[in-house]
Amino acid sequence: MTVLDHTGHFIADEPAARRALEALGFAVTPVSVQSVPDPETGGRKPTGTGNICVMLEEGYLELLLHTADTELGREFRATLARRAGLHLLAFGEADAEARHAALSAAGFAMRPLARFARPVETETGEIMARFTVARLERDAMPEGRVQFATHHTPEALWQPRWMAHPNGARALRAALIAAPDPDAAAARYAALLGRPVVAGRIELERGALEFMGEGEAATLAGAQVDPGRSALAGLRIAVADLADMERRAAACGLPSRRMGDALAVPFDPALGGGFWLFEAG
Repeated sequence: MTVLDHTGHFIADEPAARRALEALGFAVTPVSVQSVPDPETGGRKPTGTGNICVMLEEGYLELLLHTADTELGREFRATLARRAGLHLLAFGEADAEARHAALSAAGFAMRPLARFARPVETETGEIMARFTVARLERDAMPEGRVQFATHHTPEALWQPRWMAHPNGARALRAALIAAPDPDAAAARYAALLGRPVVAGRIELERGALEFMGEGEAATLAGAQVDPGRSALAGLRIAVADLADMERRAAACGLPSRRMGDALAVPFDPALGGGFWLFEAG
């Protein structure tokens, strides 16, 4: 079983990103700093990044920030220097270690299996949220970091207090990829996931990937997201009321347009280039 677990924005200004999300009616978690086991000391050492999150009933949105001068931290800063925005796509798996082995055997370039953790405050005290992550090698996919994750402590992330969003947001329905050749981009992910492309979409057990041309994405985002390069460009989010989202977008000074049964809204600049597609549900 493979699901759309989360996406990741790379951000430079955490307070500004938090304000932008809250203004649209999202509840945002506190900052959390990620770490990995230190083989020399037996303790933990920083990965170089931390995050804030928008937790949904189905999936979540991660917003990553720089926290330490490590290899991963330097990689993060180099990517952020090119552009802020969506650079991470994570699929949920029951066994990321098995997925890592299967993809390696199939010839995909993989990084070593990673076991991440980060402290998370709960209403009864701090616990460590733990993950096993199978990551493709850097630049294996032009969209950014693509990975498969297993959550060992889902209760640490999906806390009811962070899932009550004023805008009624409920689910991450799809990640939208814009490319000069959307058919070629879709074929890459079909090979990775072992799933067919139907009408520009790859369906998962929960969530989906959608593929579009650069021009269409630029119209929705208000500008090209990453000219000449395949990129994560948008997020399809289920919310309670489209009229309410339209009012919230207007109050933020963000233009919106109805797209059939969805409402397209460009990201606030603090979140980088891209767009939301809100749908009722």
